[in-house]
Amino acid sequence: MEPDATIYDELGVPTVINAAGTKTRIGGSRIRPEAAEAMRDAANSFARISDLQARASELIRECTNAEAGYVASGAAAAMVLAAAACIARDDLGAMHRLPHTDGVADEVVMARTHRTGYDHALRAAGATIVDVGTNDRYLGTGATNVEPWEITDAITEETAAVAYVQKEYTEPALETVCERAHEFDVPVIVDAAAELPPKRNLTRFVEAGADLIVFSGGKAIRGPQSTGILAGRADLVESAALQHLDMHASEPVWDPPADLIDVGRFDGVPRQGIGRSLKVGKEELAGLIVALKAFVDEDHDGLRSEWSERIERLAERASTLDDVTHAVTGGGKVSVAPELELSIDRAAGVSAADLVRRLRREDPRIFVGADAVSEGTLSINPMCLTDEEGRYVLDRLEANL
Repeated sequence: MEPDATIYDELGVPTVINAAGTKTRIGGSRIRPEAAEAMRDAANSFARISDLQARASELIRECTNAEAGYVASGAAAAMVLAAAACIARDDLGAMHRLPHTDGVADEVVMARTHRTGYDHALRAAGATIVDVGTNDRYLGTGATNVEPWEITDAITEETAAVAYVQKEYTEPALETVCERAHEFDVPVIVDAAAELPPKRNLTRFVEAGADLIVFSGGKAIRGPQSTGILAGRADLVESAALQHLDMHASEPVWDPPADLIDVGRFDGVPRQGIGRSLKVGKEELAGLIVALKAFVDEDHDGLRSEWSERIERLAERASTLDDVTHAVTGGGKVSVAPELELSIDRAAGVSAADLVRRLRREDPRIFVGADAVSEGTLSINPMCLTDEEGRYVLDRLEANL
């Protein structure tokens, strides 16, 4: 396979064939052509960033049924802003002091089985994570990892929020967590960064009672990779905006969009906030707005059928590989698309990890799913793959066996 010349060739950087899915480390997804065009157009003129954020907020509100929305420089950045909003609320002094939290509630209650490396984003805003629960479910006794009473028990006057990582296997149910938190007027932050599609998830978490929800803008939405969406309560989104936008402004002329920030509620202009380093450019905002519109209008059933058909064709090719057992999964716990799982038999004389390393060192580099290499399995995800690329991946895998 001779890939078309790209900007990476001009820069002297190896191109990647992406059979791993929408992974940040290899650039997320293929940006929609109309979003890329919007970014090019936006680069040639100017707009006030707060006006673009207000337009994005309007669109996010329409798509999610949340009260308001906001765009940050990725889902992790949106998590930082969510935590900062829950800690500082409308307190300008607290905003100014973050990540130092003396005198304000800063604890974020989180089920232990929801803890991931991404909760660093919460701590970056000054949050102290209080984890609850156990891993008892994995003992096979029938016990659950987290009982609802454990969340209630952990909420004190120092609690700023409850954090919830959305996966199909997480527990307790989000509705239950929201009910428990709202008994104490504590907001719930949901990390749903990779939970699109289905499109239904845009509204699902708001309906379940979540106060702030985070989505990636650069995965299935196929907007700029450096965008993330924050949707939720208007007062918390307003706090996020105050801690993110450029606040070098003279008070007499500080006039942000009223539907984003109600200037009358605040005693002057805030200082630059903790989110200032997470800025989003006019190009990214324009691209995300266009991409989100396209995502909502997209035929997701047709797209999933396309992915399934591609995986079935690749499975047929995989059936000819020696010392490889294949299986097609239905998406499942951590993937929104069907995947082709390839288990490497010991008779191959090479491990799954060895194959992954070899493929990544080729030119072009080939990235396959490597989450289960310790179990002797690698995977192929169709979301960012063409049919030709898929065939090439299997050809190169066979050559390295």
